[in-house]
Amino acid sequence: MQTATIDGTSVDFRALAVQIRDAGLLNRRPVYYTLKIVLTIAAFAAGWAALLVVGDAWAAVGVAAFLGVMFTQLGFVGHDTGHLQVCRSRRANVLLGRTVGNVLTGLSFDWWSAKHNAHHAHPNQVDRDPDIGDGLPSPGDIVGEHHSLSRWLARWQAWLFFPLMLLRSTGLHVSGIQRLLRQRDRAAALEGSLIALHAALYLTAVLWVLSPLKALAFVAVQQAVFSVYLGLSFAPNHKGMPVIEADTTMSFARQQVITARNVAGSRFTSFMLGGLNYQIEHHLFPTMPRPNLARSQRIIRAFCIESNLGYCEDSLIGSYRQAVRYLSAAARGTALVPSGATGG
Repeated sequence: MQTATIDGTSVDFRALAVQIRDAGLLNRRPVYYTLKIVLTIAAFAAGWAALLVVGDAWAAVGVAAFLGVMFTQLGFVGHDTGHLQVCRSRRANVLLGRTVGNVLTGLSFDWWSAKHNAHHAHPNQVDRDPDIGDGLPSPGDIVGEHHSLSRWLARWQAWLFFPLMLLRSTGLHVSGIQRLLRQRDRAAALEGSLIALHAALYLTAVLWVLSPLKALAFVAVQQAVFSVYLGLSFAPNHKGMPVIEADTTMSFARQQVITARNVAGSRFTSFMLGGLNYQIEHHLFPTMPRPNLARSQRIIRAFCIESNLGYCEDSLIGSYRQAVRYLSAAARGTALVPSGATGG
């Protein structure tokens, strides 16, 4: 198991928060998000229009791949609304989130939002971060595991890291619906109705245009691209970073910084990753609008290095390499120190 080293240092985060606020970096960006949402939904609609134009032909598989990309881009918008980055009121953010999540992508926005906010509260902390053990067995589950399937998954988890991303969207759909079935209240009924509306519209469009075999291929490709793109976007953020024991106590800033990894790159990288490449900045200030993350990087990097927190940043390929190396080491029962940190 890889465990974060605690040095007892209490980081004063308040001065940084004041600096960030005074720089206007927590202010809403209504023009940016209006254009972003309108253009994203327009591209999403254009994909469905392209399906009508292509008709019952195998070229529809290419349209399915494009829609898989657009589902993920809509997911990034849902992520921002879940963090209250887009609208001023919580109610407006939830309304937008349910529209983008439940209606357009078929995912339970309320379930995902609660799960993701719990992750932000305790990133990479055993028994407290719901993303620990999400998919492959977590490092803490490998030692002493007796179940044959779990042992096999633990042994080959590095090799399965990318293939299992194909099931990412399926897991999200199933987990969201399971929670709604357990919840059984008015909010769950509303979300369930919106997901049912999505399924009805999605399947009607696909089956109306395509023959059964082509429709099956369309759904498989669309969901596969959605799954892999989503998985590749979130995987660099925390995989291979220190895992914290459940009973460990440390400052907010320290836990957020040492468990997160940034991805270096251009504006195109930021676009393709939905701003998640600025993971350290995002974890320190979750409500900061996406376009402000890059502007805050210089200030936050300096704070992290001066406070001996380090600042882990790597290329996209390098971050995947670190994640796979970490899973391989965990399967062997050894530990790795994440590379790519500056300062600290």
